Amino acid sequence: MPITLVNPVGLPKIDAYHQVSVATGSKLVLIAGQVAWDADGVTVGEGDLAAQAEQCYLNIGTALAGVGASLDNVAKLTVYVADWSPDKMPLLVEGITRAVAKLGATSAPPATLLGVAALDVPEHLVEMEATAVID
Repeated sequence: MPITLVNPVGLPKIDAYHQVSVATGSKLVLIAGQVAWDADGVTVGEGDLAAQAEQCYLNIGTALAGVGASLDNVAKLTVYVADWSPDKMPLLVEGITRAVAKLGATSAPPATLLGVAALDVPEHLVEMEATAVID
């Protein structure tokens, strides 16, 4: 497997993700920011952060499958949440947890969460992009 996830001594262990990923594969895969669109471009879960987070993560899974990869190949995940406040964290985690269960993923790559003023359209509450490495 081209990705090894590590929690180095001296850094806090976070249940939701690992602090470091070491990539040894030969192909870098960059997934554009995924919003809560279904395959037809219709927004899923309007007004529901958990449903939108789930759809974003599922879209990343679909994008990875399209190039012969899986979530286990993700080296880094970046999450953008419109109008972020810490009370939104449980909904974000709920949506990601549902998607991870549906996709059968086992990895928890390093992640960055950024609060932003707005996304591409007002009904989108979250956007996720991923960097993966494959052989």
